Amino acid sequence: MENQQLFPEPSRELSEKRNSLVPEVSDAFRAFSRAVFKQGALDEKTKQLIAVAVAHVTQCPYCIRSHTKLAARKGATEQEIMEAVWVAAEMRSGGAIAHSNLALDEFEKSKV
Repeated sequence: MENQQLFPEPSRELSEKRNSLVPEVSDAFRAFSRAVFKQGALDEKTKQLIAVAVAHVTQCPYCIRSHTKLAARKGATEQEIMEAVWVAAEMRSGGAIAHSNLALDEFEKSKV
């Protein structure tokens, strides 16, 4: 199955439909997003690099594409993008290692 079939290309039509179905929530989300990514204690490039990493953990293809593009526009390099992705990979696999405690604990309880 091609990615196009699994993940349709974003379009103005889909966006307008989504926004028209619950416009007050859509408007609030866009305002929230603008506030989150605005220059603050963290610069905009750093915030976009964080978003690239998180998008890889949440595995959102739309977010990966859009935040990578925005990070590049804010001055991120290809190497910075990849370092952010590697941080995401470490965090995702680290979660599996940390949660192994649950499996080991449950195994011990099941021996009773």
